[in-house]
Amino acid sequence: MNPQAKLIFITSLLLGSTITISSNHWVMAWTGLEINTLAVLPLISKSHHPRAIEAATKYFLVQAAASTLVLFASMTNAWHTGQWDITQLTHPTSSLILTAAISMKLGLVPFHFWFPEVLQGSSLMIGLLLSTAMKFPPITLLYMTTQSLNPALLTTMAILSAALGGWMGLNQTQTRKIMAFSSISHLGWMAIILIYHPKLALLNFYLYTLMTATVFLTLNSMKILKLSTLMTAWTKAPSLSTILLLTLLSLAGLPPLTGFLPKWLIIQELTKQDMAPAAVIISLLSLLGLFFYLRLAYCATITLPPHTTNHMKQWHINKPVNTSIAILTTLSIMLLPISPMIITIV
Repeated sequence: MNPQAKLIFITSLLLGSTITISSNHWVMAWTGLEINTLAVLPLISKSHHPRAIEAATKYFLVQAAASTLVLFASMTNAWHTGQWDITQLTHPTSSLILTAAISMKLGLVPFHFWFPEVLQGSSLMIGLLLSTAMKFPPITLLYMTTQSLNPALLTTMAILSAALGGWMGLNQTQTRKIMAFSSISHLGWMAIILIYHPKLALLNFYLYTLMTATVFLTLNSMKILKLSTLMTAWTKAPSLSTILLLTLLSLAGLPPLTGFLPKWLIIQELTKQDMAPAAVIISLLSLLGLFFYLRLAYCATITLPPHTTNHMKQWHINKPVNTSIAILTTLSIMLLPISPMIITIV
């Protein structure tokens, strides 16, 4: 892709996100979401592969439908209340439509159908963009309208997302699809706590972004798109494979690592809100996700494959690990000791 064109698209992404995050008026927020959608489409389809074109088309259709619903919800609210302010979403029907629209933009169950397919058709770096930066503006809109949202609806969608994200990720062999279902599962954890403690949902999103960026950048460095390639990657980059193992365990939420912090805080907050059954259910459902993270870790470093794979073993290349990967890995596995300080901030 032409560097000037790429610069325009990246700048448009930043502009669209900034407009949505900083706006108080629904039409401005909608404008920012539309700029984001239009800017990311050429990035998804830049390889001109049929699967990439298909992914861009699916992404466009779903995001256009969701943006239409956002506009419809805000117009209905303005019709009944005379307010275009984002924080004044008081009409129940508008609130319901907006929840559906933002869920569609994020990929929450039952509107998750598009996300794994789009991620599979994109490159790893665009997959990282779709999994992290493109989810920030919709989450911000949910954050600003928390007082108007329906707790029962969000809790149901959150538990379904955790269940389906874990369940459907079990039989996947493509790393991008596994990361897509991982994202759906993590969105469930964010949605369940959003009404009761919005700042905690944002903390969960930031830490998820940190860990997912590490995994995607590591996979991109080793050029790994499926599990069979991951099985032979240890010969090419043993240090990166070890980094990937630790980050995946952190993403799964195992206690000594950073990923345990948001899960621990969310379970604690749900218990305070007399939602112990929901906390128990979503904790048990996270075990499904733990299974496929462990399978990825198993393929990466824990053992050699017992059978010969279809892939030739890669040559060992002594190239230095990217500095950004090293910094992100350190943060994504070693932040748990400073959790008291993080809790005071939240």
